[in-house]
Order: sequence, then C-alpha cells, then structure tokens
Amino acid sequence: MKEKMYRFMQGRYGSDNLNRFLLIIVAACFILSLFGRRMGIFQILGIACLIYAYFRMFSRNIYKRRAENAAYMKYEFKVKQIWETQKRDMKQRKTHHIYRCPSCKQKIRIPRGKGKIEIRCPKCSATFVKKS
Repeated sequence: MKEKMYRFMQGRYGSDNLNRFLLIIVAACFILSLFGRRMGIFQILGIACLIYAYFRMFSRNIYKRRAENAAYMKYEFKVKQIWETQKRDMKQRKTHHIYRCPSCKQKIRIPRGKGKIEIRCPKCSATFVKKS
C-alpha cells in the first residue's frame, strides 16, 4: 500500500508552506463554523480551501505550484518583517522615543529623558524639535 501511494505521488507537487497555511485556514474555518447557527459561510470557505489544498498537492504542474508558493513566501516574509519591527519597537519604548521625520518619514530613535531637543534626520538632514 505504501509503495502504491509512493508511485501515485511521483511527479506530483506534494505539500509546501502554502498548503500548510491553507490547512490551518481550513481548521480555523471548521472551528468557527461550530459557533452560531448561521456559520455556513465558514464551512463553505473551509471546504473550498481544502479542495484547493488537495488540488495543489496532487497537481502535476510543478512550476506553477512553485510560483504560487514563492509568491506566498514573499508575502509571508513581508508580514513577518512588519511583525518583528513592531515587536522590536515595543521593546525599545521603555528607553527610547521613536519619531518619524516629517519630510521623509524615516524612523529616528531618540533616548528618553533628554528634554526638548532638536533632531536632525540622518537621511534627509531635515531638523525638527521634539520632547524626548
């Protein structure tokens, strides 16, 4: 039986990060559909994601599935970068103020407790006054 499954999957795409994400969405949709009476939309969405995940898994068009996964990974990387930046900024809030330059929107980190100071942007050399 194991050998038959192995032969069946030869030449097919299999699972990747996008499929794992789709299966997480499926599980979340099915859990959400348990709450409330009119939650059929979550069931439909979950079934649609499950069908798409299986379609991708059994597909023989490997190049197209790789391109889909690459696009997903690019988007996931951007989201992770935003999350890490926010997390880092929140850790630094105790010791520093983080301001944005009014002209170029560059983030500038200033230590707390220095009073009212004039800040010069390292990117565009604009100056502005803020309380630290």
